[in-house]
Order: sequence, then structure tokens, then C-alpha cells
Amino acid sequence: MTPADAHVPHPAGLRWGAAAVLGAAILWGTTGTAASLAPGVGPLAMGAAALGIGGILQALIAFPLIARERAALRSGALVVLAGAAAVAIYPLAFYSSMRLAGVAVGTVVSLGSAPIISGLLELWIEGRRPRRSWAAAAALGILSCALLSAATALAGPPGGATAGGAAGGGTASTLVGVGLGLVAGGTYALYSWCVRRLIGRGIGRPAAMGAVFGLGGLALMPVLVATGAPILSGGQPLAVTAYMALIPMFLGYLLFGYGLARVPASTATTLTLAEPAVATVLAVVIVGERLPALGWLGIAGIGISLGILALAPRRAPRRAARQSGPRPPRRAARRAAQRA
Repeated sequence: MTPADAHVPHPAGLRWGAAAVLGAAILWGTTGTAASLAPGVGPLAMGAAALGIGGILQALIAFPLIARERAALRSGALVVLAGAAAVAIYPLAFYSSMRLAGVAVGTVVSLGSAPIISGLLELWIEGRRPRRSWAAAAALGILSCALLSAATALAGPPGGATAGGAAGGGTASTLVGVGLGLVAGGTYALYSWCVRRLIGRGIGRPAAMGAVFGLGGLALMPVLVATGAPILSGGQPLAVTAYMALIPMFLGYLLFGYGLARVPASTATTLTLAEPAVATVLAVVIVGERLPALGWLGIAGIGISLGILALAPRRAPRRAARQSGPRPPRRAARRAAQRA
């Protein structure tokens, strides 16, 4: 049993944790539509500003708690540094993947690969086998994301632009974008696992999130300085960047950290498969993109997979409680009753 599993969470806590992660995914789903309002800001600048500033803000509000738990954080320095490195790499890879391979493909590869990598991390490092409900939900969610991606690619963006806004539009550009999407998925899974690991060691959620995202945000500042000039070119790019940093990244990751303290990292990354569904609906409603029936089928599949995860935690604690205690000696009890 790992430290994170030393106690069985209450079903209500699991449900609130899942709801918080879903709330974060909904906020993250607005980033594509928001970024489209600042086309002159490059992916490196947008990623560095959004997660860099958001991460530093998390560290600032949690600074007293970080100082109080500095000894515990120092003992888990390798986990903190691994998580911070993943935080710094993730937005650069994620936004670049969307720029090169298109929003649909980049988002699906990044978010679709994260639950698989999270499950492998928990199996490899902690020896924790994923539940059947998680495997079913992850498989259905990833398949549904693939359907959504295919439908978005077939529909194409309005006005005849390159699908998904890919810069090059060629095979080589798409392949590089897919590779960066896998890097984004891996780093997303890694920092989720690192934060969950720190919380499992008894470190408070704000301190764990603040330390990991604060260091990662600081590492992104040189990238922001080098690439962020277009952000200051006008009021709209500045407003979009401020929204990205404060709402999806700062508030969204506060919700994500709350959820990570209550559900496994593999479950959290699977729940965030809601993000591409939200992003697609916003693109249809606000940006005016078209979505074929195949895409709506993909959104429905994502909804079903999230429903599986929402219902599964209610049964998990009971099952864990039954497995944690000794089984009653039924045969011995029956024999004693017969003798009496």
C-alpha cells in the first residue's frame, strides 16, 4: 500500500474531487477559443505566460504553507523537481503541438495519451493495478476523442483556413506536432503524479501544488521574456493572456489540485478528457466551426466515459474496505454454532 492509499477516502470526497477536476477541464477547454482571439501571440509565448504566471501566483498564495512544510518538501526534492520540470515543458509542447498538427489532433494526442501514461506510472512505480472501470472509461474516452478529432478534421475550419490552424500543413509538420503532443501528454501525466505523490506523503495540497507549479513557472519566465513581446502589442492580446493566466491556469489548477488530493492521478487525467469536448462545443457555438454527426457521437462517448468514472468511486471505497480487513472465519463460526 502506498502512502497515498493509506486511508480510504469517503465516497463524497471522491465525488467532490471528480467534480473539481471536471471544473478544471471545463476552464481549460476555453483556452483554444481564447487563444484564437490573439493570433499574433506565438505558442511558446502563450504557453509560458499562461502556465508560468499562473504557477507563480499559486506559489505566492501558498508561500506561508510552503515555508511551513519546507522540510518535507526538501525530503521529496526529486519529486518536486521532476514535477516542476514537467510543468515547464508541458505548455510549450502542448501549444506548439496544436500550432503544428492542428488544434483537434494536438489536443487529442496530448490529452488522450495522458491517462495511459498515468496508469503506467502508477503500475510501474507504485505497483497499483488500474481498476476495470478506469480502463473502460479511459478506452472509451480516448476512442471518443479520436472520433471527435476525425470529425473536426473532416469538417475543417470556417473560411477555408488550414485545419486546426496548423502552420505548415504538411506531413512533416503534423508528425512533429504529434510527437510534441506525446511529450505534452507525458509531462502532464508526470506532474499530476508528482503532486499526488507529495500529497500522499502528507504534504498539504496548497504547498505541493505551489512548490511544483511555482518552480515550473519560474523556469518558464526566460521563455516569456524571449518570446512575449507580441503580448504587449495591444489591449486584446494582453487581455487574452491575462484571462489565460488567471482563469484556466490559476483557478483551473487550484481546482485540479483539490481534485488530485481526492482521486488518483490516472482518474484525474482521464476526467480531463472532457476538455476537448468543451473546446469543440465552444468552437461550434462561438467561433462558428461546423461539427458533423461523428463529432457529436464522440462528445456523447466522452460524456459516457465521464459518467463511468463518476459512478465508480462510490463502489471503490466499499471494495477497498472489504479487502483491507480480515475475512470473518465463516466455517469456524458455523461449526461453533453447530456444537452449541
